[in-house]
Amino acid sequence: MAQTKHFSLGIYFHTLTKMLGQPRRFFSELHRDAGLKQPLGFLLVSSLFFAGASLMSNLTPNPLVMGGVFFINAMGMTFIAASIGFMVMIAIMGRRVTFARFFSIYALSAGVTLLASWLPFFIWLTEPWKWWLIGTGMVKGFGFGRVQVLVIIGVSVGLMFFFFWWVLPMTASLR
Repeated sequence: MAQTKHFSLGIYFHTLTKMLGQPRRFFSELHRDAGLKQPLGFLLVSSLFFAGASLMSNLTPNPLVMGGVFFINAMGMTFIAASIGFMVMIAIMGRRVTFARFFSIYALSAGVTLLASWLPFFIWLTEPWKWWLIGTGMVKGFGFGRVQVLVIIGVSVGLMFFFFWWVLPMTASLR
């Protein structure tokens, strides 16, 4: 991702093209001090697309509320996954990279896969693809070993699964 002070749709489509065509090369060339603005902008645009596409494929009685839920879910799950992954990385390896760099891998990977995640049953393809992109980003962008990446991703996914499994019964009382 080019180092600029602003985010634009041109940067969005350039990043998207590079990530779809050559993700390994893209992550190996990712600037160390890219910051949060561009990955966050990329995730924001993809999340807006995801929310809009999800609304069109799931006709709901209250589209404004559901659009907000889809958008917050897309953005929020990326923040949650990156935060848990970052904590797991620190616990296992120590602090090797900043949170901004770590989050950028998650935001870019989630942003690409959100473009297809709204399609029915595509989660079975996009979710493994997202985690593969995250792992590729850690290997190529940070120089982590494959075993380290597998442990970070495996523990992170396990923690998120158990957290939502624990919280799910509490949501039944909200219905």
